[in-house]
Amino acid sequence: MGTPEALPPCDNPRMHPKALLEACTELVRLVLKFDHPADAVVSRYFRENKSFGPRERNTLAETAYAVLRQKLLFEYLARSGSGSRERKLAILGFHGDRNYIKSALDDNEKKWLDAATSVRPDELMAHHRHNLPDWLVAPLKAQVGDEFETLARSMNEPAGLDVRVNTYKQKRPVALEQLKKLAIVAEATPYSPWGIRIEGKPALNKLPAFVSGELEVQDEGSQLLAWLLEAKRGEMVTDFCAGAGGKTLAIGAMMRNTGRLYAFDVSAHRLDALKPRLARSGLSNVHPVAIAHERDERIKRLAGKMDRVLVDAPCSGLGTLRRNPDLKWRQKPADVAELQAKQIAILASSARLVKAGGRLVYATCSILPDENEAVAEAFSAAHPDFELLPVPELLARLLAEQGDEQVAAATAATLCSGPYLRLWPHRHNTDGFYAAVWQRRG
Repeated sequence: MGTPEALPPCDNPRMHPKALLEACTELVRLVLKFDHPADAVVSRYFRENKSFGPRERNTLAETAYAVLRQKLLFEYLARSGSGSRERKLAILGFHGDRNYIKSALDDNEKKWLDAATSVRPDELMAHHRHNLPDWLVAPLKAQVGDEFETLARSMNEPAGLDVRVNTYKQKRPVALEQLKKLAIVAEATPYSPWGIRIEGKPALNKLPAFVSGELEVQDEGSQLLAWLLEAKRGEMVTDFCAGAGGKTLAIGAMMRNTGRLYAFDVSAHRLDALKPRLARSGLSNVHPVAIAHERDERIKRLAGKMDRVLVDAPCSGLGTLRRNPDLKWRQKPADVAELQAKQIAILASSARLVKAGGRLVYATCSILPDENEAVAEAFSAAHPDFELLPVPELLARLLAEQGDEQVAAATAATLCSGPYLRLWPHRHNTDGFYAAVWQRRG
């Protein structure tokens, strides 16, 4: 069993280890209720308990997330020992110095913890190693075969930190040099031409480059989805399910702040989160629009006028388990079926916006074929006026513009499955993403 990454003890030396363990136990209890997303539960807990310092908050949050990632294993180990289930889970998942947490335990708990952490992976049953619900195992094995165990391990590890350089304001080499001067270890991402991967978790929101809108936090895979849209200067473009606008901002920068970029979403609250990011970005070509549903009248008025449309559809989010491990316990097969019906409806409605010769991109952060290939195939069958574009060829051309053509073609092939983009955490060190691309026939 792997041990959590060591962290220094709390910022506040007056907080006894026992008090921190009690707080971890309470937070674990709250997130395991699964009545709200884990990040919302953690945020609310910190709002209601303002006395914790930054390192204490980090320890609390990472402990809760470790329990969510390793839930089946930890619950198995927690069958022995004394104390409440939540306390034992918090001890197993504690994100910090092992000796620090041991000082909060009695002798019996110390013996139990030593025994629990000495268990070898080959002594465990399969579901205690992969920590995935049974219903999710079969579709993943069907797709990755012998890579399943590697995939499962990668999804149980915390995600790295990627940022996107706002190319409307800055160039990637300059941004990398600025980070280096601040003693922040970073490197260019291997696939996205705008991406930077940062080591550790520095306080980005305090960096001048972040405050000025030169950098935005965005997974490299998400950046690739925007890149596939290939938006040009002066075009009419729609981000159909914009949310908080990460891809919207990337698309606006591609357009060099020209043309008109609509950011549609059914949640005005999510679009509100775009506003401060939009202000930092320097973009004035973005127009956020809250819609009632995918058949809203405002959409009908724009039918056939868009050069490009991105549909980053509502989905299970199971490609983001590195960041949102609670999703694997909160989602159920019935939820996926319901989402698929919604995805098909949204994709069909958004397609009406695309003009002849225009491009349509359907994307999810799911790793399930039911939300990906099945939706794309249903759309293609129902819309013969849309031609499926092979993503490997499209990506090879885009990558070749950054360097060697042969390398670009080989790289593009590794990022795709058949005609579709297919990103996996264990293969590409990104979240799990899918995309299909069509062009409307003239």
